[in-house]
Amino acid sequence: MTSNGAGGPSPTDTAKAFAEGREEGLADAYRQWSGLIYTLAFRVLRDRTEAEDVTQQVFVSAWRGRATFDPSSGELGQWLTGIARHRIADSLRARRRDDRTVDAAAGLARTSTAADRLDASTVDRVLLADELAKLDDPRRTILQLAFYEDQSYPQIAERLELPLGTVKSHVRRGLLHLRDRLKEVKGDEASR
Repeated sequence: MTSNGAGGPSPTDTAKAFAEGREEGLADAYRQWSGLIYTLAFRVLRDRTEAEDVTQQVFVSAWRGRATFDPSSGELGQWLTGIARHRIADSLRARRRDDRTVDAAAGLARTSTAADRLDASTVDRVLLADELAKLDDPRRTILQLAFYEDQSYPQIAERLELPLGTVKSHVRRGLLHLRDRLKEVKGDEASR
């Protein structure tokens, strides 16, 4: 392999090794371009954890899709940057979707009448607490921090020392599980 002057392989040699599926090609690509990918992600997302997640996603996606990379048609760094742009856009869309979901839930809560809220919220709170207690950790803890302590996803990720994507996944799966369980319980009550 040719040296790039800093003791490592040249970008051309790295691209060739990467395209051939050699693990040292992936390791060299990560050493050469992860800083650039992280910087691009952080500049747009303004969140270290999200930028780290995007950087990881870029290299995982690139490695899985390495068969589509042709070293003779372009540089590996440019190809990785293109993947990064898509992953950053995905992250921004997910963030907006999460914000809309929270806003919609808050809007629904405000539209109930006081009497409906008292009866329904008391029952729902008891059911929710019971179902929440049945969840395994860290999902239970993450949902409790999000809804009872009103912490944001980045705050939860930092507090529990988990990747932001993991926190978001636990919240989404936990909410889907709780929704399904509440539907089952309320459906059973309605049929009595």
